[in-house]
Amino acid sequence: MDLNALLQKLTAPACVSGSESAIAETAAELLRPFCDTVEIVSGNVCGTLGSRQAGKPHVLLDAHLDQVGFVVTEITPDGFVRVGNVGGLEYRFMPAQRVLLHGRQNIAGVICCIPPHLQSGKKEHVAEVTELAIDAGYSREHLEQLLSVGDSVTFDMPFRTMAGGYVTSPSLDDRCGMAAILCAMEELQGQALPCSLSVLFSTQEELGERGAKIGAYTIAPDIALAVDVTFGDAGEKVGVCGKGPLIGISPSLSRDVSDALIAAADAAQIPWQPEVMAGTTGTNADRFAVTRGGVRAGTVSIPLCHMHTPVEKIRTEDVALTGKLLAAYVRGCASC
Repeated sequence: MDLNALLQKLTAPACVSGSESAIAETAAELLRPFCDTVEIVSGNVCGTLGSRQAGKPHVLLDAHLDQVGFVVTEITPDGFVRVGNVGGLEYRFMPAQRVLLHGRQNIAGVICCIPPHLQSGKKEHVAEVTELAIDAGYSREHLEQLLSVGDSVTFDMPFRTMAGGYVTSPSLDDRCGMAAILCAMEELQGQALPCSLSVLFSTQEELGERGAKIGAYTIAPDIALAVDVTFGDAGEKVGVCGKGPLIGISPSLSRDVSDALIAAADAAQIPWQPEVMAGTTGTNADRFAVTRGGVRAGTVSIPLCHMHTPVEKIRTEDVALTGKLLAAYVRGCASC
């Protein structure tokens, strides 16, 4: 699988939480060759492989579809666009960012900024989201023909390859997790598995794991792995890019699942890193663990730099290794 091409295709649809239909269609198309059935339910993409049998676990592999961004809250009399945040954003870098407003057509815009020579002598101020204004170059009357309150806004930054095996793009959180699952499904294709398997590409993770809650309740797995990103630019405090996926260890996760992931990585000689979390994980695993009567949940995370910015960065090798770990775990989960 050409990971650069796959990641470029997955990051092309600009879909903030609640507006994920374009990426859902792309994801369903990519997943169909590897599953017996694929459908889009309540915005989630759900694929199944194999049938449930007594004595065999049903395993769920999950990554979320959505990305952080904005929602239009107002078009001002002078033609500027006011927005609210969708998900957690860092406002220090907002001024002068290029954005796309997704109305009746895509509209290019820029987040306004005060030129530095007009800021002389003023105390540095980080604008709140309610203070941001987007300039699309239109009058209010023209803009209202193209855009409505409630429309989404995303960063307008292209996918780029970089030196050292890195790529950068908005929405690598969590389109790279989706890519890792697709790699695992390709590796498992045609193999006899000790389990039945579901794939969930879930909506609205950035708004509180809403799609994961719906999807896991419907699928009712025995074991669920949330494949997401974690900080790859924090050194030893979390993860390091290029050293493989991180396996979650947390009181809110199943220690049996964490241990089985570690054993699978070691047996297959896949490099991995520990991700120790003192409480909940901030991922869809938190929802899985308390679904129905409880699901044994684990996390596998891809190290990522510059999270929730227009220039998220990963190493494609970490994505490939994550796919290999997921496949190795599924092949050995008869003993889980």
